[in-house]
Amino acid sequence: MPANLGEDVVALARSLHAQISGFLHALVEIARGEEPQYALSLLMLETSQLALASGRLAALDDVPLEEEFEVDPGPDPDLDDLRDRLRMLMDDVDVYVDVIDPIHPERGTGVFRISDELTAVAADLLHGLRHFEEGRLAEALWWWQYSSLASWGSSLASSMRAVQSLVAHTRLDSDRPVLTAGTMD
Repeated sequence: MPANLGEDVVALARSLHAQISGFLHALVEIARGEEPQYALSLLMLETSQLALASGRLAALDDVPLEEEFEVDPGPDPDLDDLRDRLRMLMDDVDVYVDVIDPIHPERGTGVFRISDELTAVAADLLHGLRHFEEGRLAEALWWWQYSSLASWGSSLASSMRAVQSLVAHTRLDSDRPVLTAGTMD
């Protein structure tokens, strides 16, 4: 057990590791597109569960690092295939508009892609996962906490909102289908 982490924090790190690993595995499986009719519902479920991890990290006191600087976990993984598969799966419902910063609405709105946002989330999570798998639990927790607040938490929340909207439109707008035939009907 790392010297600067208590048993409860180590247990949290292990729990978050399982949750994050589960999300990443599910995202890869969804992106395969083998059951496109369930893709939106599964993305809603998986993003919602990961949002819980983000909330747990936000509620945690700042995690102190054992070293002054982050240990380099190695090269970033190539996630282009994941992004491309998600983009093909989402097809013409991939693009959405969201407020850039709800605290500063004068910054306006932006156009985003669910596939890009979820791939960026995966990249941030994998970075911390590599720390965890090398036994650097404090580093993993610090990275997941920092990047949740700085990037992936926001990307997750906006893409989750877009997915929720797609699920709602798909289920409620029976006279106006949102999904195209051949993608996720």
